[in-house]
Amino acid sequence: MSPRSIATGTGGEHRLTTRIAEAGVRHVHLQFSDVLGTVKTVTIPAAGLDAALEHGVWFDGSSVEGFTRTAESDMYLVPDPDTLQVLPWTAEPTARLICWARTPDGEPYSGDPRGALKRAIDHATELGYEYRVGPEIEFFLLQRDADGVPQALAGDSAGYFDVTGGGATDLRQAMLAAAALVGVEINSAHHEVAPGQHEVDLAAGEALAAADAVVTFRLALEAVAQRSGVIASFMPKPFNDQPGSGMHVHQSLGRTGGGGNAFSGADDYGLSDVAKHFIAGQLHHAAGMCLVLAPLVNSYKRLVRGLEAPIFLSWARTNRGALIRVPHVSRPEAARVELRSPDPSCNPYLAFAVMLRCGLDGVERRLPLPPPVEEALYGFDEVELERRNVGVLPDNLKDAVDACADDDVVRDALGDNLTDRFLDAKRAEWREYRGQVTGWELERYLERG
Repeated sequence: MSPRSIATGTGGEHRLTTRIAEAGVRHVHLQFSDVLGTVKTVTIPAAGLDAALEHGVWFDGSSVEGFTRTAESDMYLVPDPDTLQVLPWTAEPTARLICWARTPDGEPYSGDPRGALKRAIDHATELGYEYRVGPEIEFFLLQRDADGVPQALAGDSAGYFDVTGGGATDLRQAMLAAAALVGVEINSAHHEVAPGQHEVDLAAGEALAAADAVVTFRLALEAVAQRSGVIASFMPKPFNDQPGSGMHVHQSLGRTGGGGNAFSGADDYGLSDVAKHFIAGQLHHAAGMCLVLAPLVNSYKRLVRGLEAPIFLSWARTNRGALIRVPHVSRPEAARVELRSPDPSCNPYLAFAVMLRCGLDGVERRLPLPPPVEEALYGFDEVELERRNVGVLPDNLKDAVDACADDDVVRDALGDNLTDRFLDAKRAEWREYRGQVTGWELERYLERG
């Protein structure tokens, strides 16, 4: 029995134990995400899965980054049966289940990132919409030289869409195969602009399944890379003189009950009023969302003028410097919008939650959409940007923290628990970063008179 047939088999939850027994599974990883997007794992023997499905599995939430206070440390993991996959990279047959975090009373825990996305999806459902996303994930494949300095793999100095040599393509193919074996559906893959940089486009899907796929994809890449002695890096900007890595996300709203694509319309861009209000909502909340979508100090080394990284609060079709782009489509049912500010270090559950809620805020309030800006904006000065009413994203982590703290829709999307813990973690990161003396500073100032 293949991993895919195990994961998609029919029957009740307790039949999962039968399927993993048929596959020879001996261990089950129960996985969940902390507030920063790091995957945490509790492993149980396969024989304990029935009890885990019925009662959950206890864990100490106070030991997880930003998860709970010590006074509320008793938490339970409740497996989501739809996420069962057999992991092809483990030494012994092992399965994976993604879990919900629950309180001892069985209630959803307000600090569960996956739960935050579920709440946003439920809000969309109440309005009659289904949220679909298709992430494009960029990353670097690197190895350390004799001095420990990370660099592209030998022969992987190709550019955009080029064919690489030196085994980099074979390694990427092995990674894609591993991801497919754990249920990640992939549309395409190609080399990116920088040496060692690659992109993999995941198939569009319902937002919760898509967030699970992003988490699973990163785990698959890291597992194959580690086995090959290679670094798979999702750092947004690892090199000064090379482009950074983003995670552009294609988005659409479908009408529940098979009512079609709510973004499809008859204007020059093929957009409906719903799509226009959704774009307006995301532009309105772009600064508040930024911390969640670009969560690292390093993220703001990517979001700078002069490259294609989107810093301007504008939308367009051909202008790839815009924050939101409307791709050309051949079929009305494929109408969608592409948000270009997220990077692959983000927690996809939190990212998709705030993206959805901010877009829906535009729909619910019928926010007006400003005109598109198709001209390149990088040469415009502040006066011209103001004349066109074009704002910019925060350019450092502290400003992003402040914007997030001041945005009520973003805070509501995360909930008080997650918001407070996320902001605390990011403020601590900024304080630590500000205290660092960099090599650039030493070279520039050490011997200055």
